[in-house]
Amino acid sequence: MPVPALARPWPLLALLLACGGSGSSTTDADTSTTQDSSSTSTSTSTEPTTSTTSTSTESTTSTGELTDTGVGPTTGVATTTTTGDLTTGDTTTSTSTSSTSTTDGTSTTGDSSSSTSTTDGTTGEPGELGTISGDCGLLDVMELESPDPFVFSGAIDFGVLGYDYDLLTPGGQQIYDEGNLNPGSLYSEIVAYEVLARCELATLLKTEGTIVYTNPMGKKTDFLAEIDGLKVGVSVVRAVGFPKDAPYSVAQAKTILDDKLADILVSSANVAPEDAWVKQILSVVAYGPMHLESLLAAYETVDPAVKADTILVITVTDGDDAFIYN
Repeated sequence: MPVPALARPWPLLALLLACGGSGSSTTDADTSTTQDSSSTSTSTSTEPTTSTTSTSTESTTSTGELTDTGVGPTTGVATTTTTGDLTTGDTTTSTSTSSTSTTDGTSTTGDSSSSTSTTDGTTGEPGELGTISGDCGLLDVMELESPDPFVFSGAIDFGVLGYDYDLLTPGGQQIYDEGNLNPGSLYSEIVAYEVLARCELATLLKTEGTIVYTNPMGKKTDFLAEIDGLKVGVSVVRAVGFPKDAPYSVAQAKTILDDKLADILVSSANVAPEDAWVKQILSVVAYGPMHLESLLAAYETVDPAVKADTILVITVTDGDDAFIYN
């Protein structure tokens, strides 16, 4: 609260000194006190005549122009807040807060910037069913046109997802949609095709029920595909015991290899000229590593005449693969 004029003798004293022409001035009469707390400056001045306090607060928010760091789309808002100018008498105090802008993966404060890139930790390509490993991308015209047999092995891990129709290749979806002649083996045929499509860039030409044979009642293969411009027949079998985790012997593996390889020779002789393939692939979908070991050991004992020029592809399934063997 201002002090009453009668209680302040300073103006009267100044007038008397001026009239007396003494020419002296007193500077101790002006007392200025400035107190700074947090981000607000307050100045109080006691002068002989008047006291003036002026406070101005300016806040500005703008959409800043951000620098493209190459990490995704750049969006951000730059905010500038200025608390200033607090003026008392001839003393001015200005306080400002620097601009801060934030973008996806980029934070910039003043002249400093940092960029962070996070990589998806999942393996395999997005939009594909399971992760394939092992022999992949090794088939070409040389193997397909060779009179010799070949053996390839790998694995596909379905993780916790299991089966998802939407993640199949177009050919895999077509096999599911059109079905086969033995519904119990439909999913193993889909898996066999997915491996060939993703590893060897195979395309589906015909499903089991649409391939033309000279004898419609004779032996058939499971689907017709094209690899490197050549027609290839694909026959599929599962290698699994009962119960599924039971030991899988070399003798069990030998039985299915002998049977399926012999059937391939018959179906290759039965196919009509319009769908004739250059050779066949026997795709074995195996329940586990133990099954792979027994299959490889058994294959060594198969009659070369039964092996002929057939390519053997063994794929071990991992993760949630119950949909294949149920």
